[in-house]
Amino acid sequence: QVQLVESGGGLVQAGGSLRLSCAVSGRGFLFLAMGWFRQAPGKEREFVAANNWRGTSVAYADSVKGRFTISRDSAKTTVYLQMDSLKPEDTAVYFCVADPKYGTGPEWDYWGQGTQVTVSS
Repeated sequence: QVQLVESGGGLVQAGGSLRLSCAVSGRGFLFLAMGWFRQAPGKEREFVAANNWRGTSVAYADSVKGRFTISRDSAKTTVYLQMDSLKPEDTAVYFCVADPKYGTGPEWDYWGQGTQVTVSS
């Protein structure tokens, strides 16, 4: 079993920055692809960013490309989402995800509990 615990959400003004963290633990966590999804009120959950366990493949949603950066620490115990130039439309609950397979689709085996990000205009 794999556990994901997010932190770092909060309230920020438009144009500001936040960094989300996701601590990962459990069996086989070193070899998991990691990513982030988000869900805004009244909207479908959507892919934000992901990378494979080696860090050699990275993908971003078009809406965040150039503003958000996904990374992982060298021990692979924490994955980060650096969010810059935030916009009100980035307001959502952000979920950390993990799966043995890397991809951008919605089928991820493990999900965190979510952390709220609110961007004020």
